[in-house]
Amino acid sequence: MEIVKQRIGLEDIYQAKYRLKDVVYHTPLVLNEYLSEKYECKVYLKREDLQTVRSYKIRGAYNKMITSDSERLENGVVCASAGNHAQGVALACRKLKVEGVIYMPITTPQQKIGKVKRFGQAYVKVILIGDTFDDAYLSALDDANLNNKLFIHPFNDERIIEGQGTVGLEILEDLDVKPDWMFLAVGGGGLASGVGACFHQLSPETQIIGIEPLGAPAMKTSFDNGQVTGLGKIDPFVDGAAVRKVGDITFEYCQTFLSGMHLVPEGRVCTTILELYNEEAIVVEPAGALSVAALDDYREAIKGKTVVCLISGGNNDITRMEEIKERSLIHEGLKHYFVVTFPQRAGALKEFVNEILGPNDDITYFQYTKKNSRSNGPALVGVEVQCQEDYQGIITRMKDRNIHFSARTDHPDLFDFIV
Repeated sequence: MEIVKQRIGLEDIYQAKYRLKDVVYHTPLVLNEYLSEKYECKVYLKREDLQTVRSYKIRGAYNKMITSDSERLENGVVCASAGNHAQGVALACRKLKVEGVIYMPITTPQQKIGKVKRFGQAYVKVILIGDTFDDAYLSALDDANLNNKLFIHPFNDERIIEGQGTVGLEILEDLDVKPDWMFLAVGGGGLASGVGACFHQLSPETQIIGIEPLGAPAMKTSFDNGQVTGLGKIDPFVDGAAVRKVGDITFEYCQTFLSGMHLVPEGRVCTTILELYNEEAIVVEPAGALSVAALDDYREAIKGKTVVCLISGGNNDITRMEEIKERSLIHEGLKHYFVVTFPQRAGALKEFVNEILGPNDDITYFQYTKKNSRSNGPALVGVEVQCQEDYQGIITRMKDRNIHFSARTDHPDLFDFIV
């Protein structure tokens, strides 16, 4: 992998912007009245979800490829991705007429595979291999090394960082004042590094907060440990920002330019996705919602200030909406799951409904198999309530009637069973 060693200067980002002028959209920076009223400040949304490939990733991929030696491109390029990076590389290949091979896990949804092929057309070949991103990543590296191809890293490359930094230039060009706060998603750290480098030189007073999902805190953990630290098991739900290990280059840049890292629960990300859609008709992917999802935790600090939230992408698969709604309800305390032991006799469920549930409670999930050799049997019961306080009433009534139950809402494997 080629890595340019010199530190990125403002001129480097301006040059990247010039290279990208006929390839990417200068995406809108829009004052959002709903969020501004909710948080009592001016909240601007940088809409990279409206970018050519519905994310900012084309910026870095194209900048990397167009600045690479033509001889390196003759053998083609290779990358590994299950999402936005693959689409960015695919479009860059088509624009520059460079052959590319993109490795994706076998588990990648057909919708994403189709998008990559559509953006790359005849210039891109997709290879499905392995069950995880790591499998695809190792195969891509082997291909690059064996066939002398240029590997396009998703974040740990200064040419990639320069391209992502052009997002920062557009924000500052469009604002009449320097923003007090900037919130943006952090996965591997390429976007944060580029925007941070730009703001450090043009708007150093802006507080830049990197946002990660609670289940994949790779940059936050590295910050806490003072060195790049790989994670073991992560929650892959916020797929655009769920990485096990950040880059050594991006770690250094983020340490230098970010004011801090903050973690947001996946459930709140889901609530934000639904809120943006229902209130503003904005479709965002989980990583794209991270910046807005963090505002609740900064409500007092941002009051009366100028705030920018970077909407990093809008590639949300509609097939994920059931899980998004489920996670949101659980996070809001409006959906609960129990394993309840029922006596195996007629009328037991009717008694549960009449005696345990409140007037506004609703059973939304029930799984039970009667076994005639037993007097009792367990059932998995999902209950939706109208307000958080109703939950305690259910618990109290089950205890008063000596019903044997255990709460399962926080069980790590719950979504594998119900969604």
